[in-house]
Amino acid sequence: MKNSGDVGARSRRPGYGPVAGSGLSAARLSASRSALLATLRDQTEPVTMAALAALSGLHVNTVREHLEALTRLGLVHRHASAPNGRGRPAWLYLATGAEGAPSEYAGLAAALAATIHRTSDTPTEDAAEAGEDWGRRLADERGARPVADATTARGEVVDLLDELGFGADSDPSNTVVRLTRCPLLAAAHQFPDVVCGVHLGLVRGALTAYGADTQGTDLVPFAEPGACLLRLGSA
Repeated sequence: MKNSGDVGARSRRPGYGPVAGSGLSAARLSASRSALLATLRDQTEPVTMAALAALSGLHVNTVREHLEALTRLGLVHRHASAPNGRGRPAWLYLATGAEGAPSEYAGLAAALAATIHRTSDTPTEDAAEAGEDWGRRLADERGARPVADATTARGEVVDLLDELGFGADSDPSNTVVRLTRCPLLAAAHQFPDVVCGVHLGLVRGALTAYGADTQGTDLVPFAEPGACLLRLGSA
């Protein structure tokens, strides 16, 4: 496994690397997920999962899966309803209208990356460590459990990256992944040691949550025209 300090140390060549993601909403939503989000946006007040299932005509388990993904993407906010008798209060869901917010998130990310870059003696290592915590948390929110084989585990991580807006394009064994979009491209250009270190750590943390070995995992920023290159170990 290459040292995480290598991330961001490579020279960036003009015209190489992914295109900018337009924020959290740049993730590729399925038609069903997009339709559910549209239904939620039509509501004038927060609604329960059961009510949303009735409105959309989808099975409640499908609605739950979509809402979890949309919440991770920042497109949906959930909060507990007021207690009413015994039992746990129901969750209420509300569309956030997050399409207008990406520049604010990108600005915050750039400020944090600048601070780590300036104050840390080992910025890439610190960024990767933070990314690993983030990756495990994101995977846990998806209900991650160790899976039977490494290809499936890597596939789950590729799906997670796609949900986060990285435009992940993987080979059949999920070992070589082209990341064609970057939600934080401007910050990555300024501070690749930190931003790319966080992204590599995110991948390693998610792989661990799915029970896969992180040996050989490596991220090559701005590796080719239109993409960064992510290697998830050997097939």
